[in-house]
Amino acid sequence: ELAQVVADRLMEQGLTLSSAESCTGGMFASTMTDIPGISQCFDRGLVTYSNQAKMEELGVSAGILEKFGAVSEETALEMVEGLKRVSGSDVCISVTGIAGPGGLVYIGFSYGDKKICKKIQMRNVNRSWNRHYTLLCMLNVIYRNI
Repeated sequence: ELAQVVADRLMEQGLTLSSAESCTGGMFASTMTDIPGISQCFDRGLVTYSNQAKMEELGVSAGILEKFGAVSEETALEMVEGLKRVSGSDVCISVTGIAGPGGLVYIGFSYGDKKICKKIQMRNVNRSWNRHYTLLCMLNVIYRNI
């Protein structure tokens, strides 16, 4: 499974990992912590569902949220920057978006000097499918960039 492949790569390279999730509500952290031995690299998983949580836990600015909204590239990148600041992890990943039908998500990623944001526009399926698809996309972003 992709989660196992990502975990193996992180562990082989001795990299630490943290996550900040909004629309996935902790699915990423739950998936990673199902993997035996992951404690050697997984540091923390924060669920920052509300704008208030994004500001308090990750330092996302009220100005960014007001100007661009919670579902935006700017917010995803501020989330991942804040996560890197509070965790010090080598690899940080964030996600913010709309999980419902026609979902739109932004995945923020940070590793070393590399910082990217991936936008995903989903088909009109359902909330559960969109959240699971988002989880796979998060794993894929890590896999392709470490």
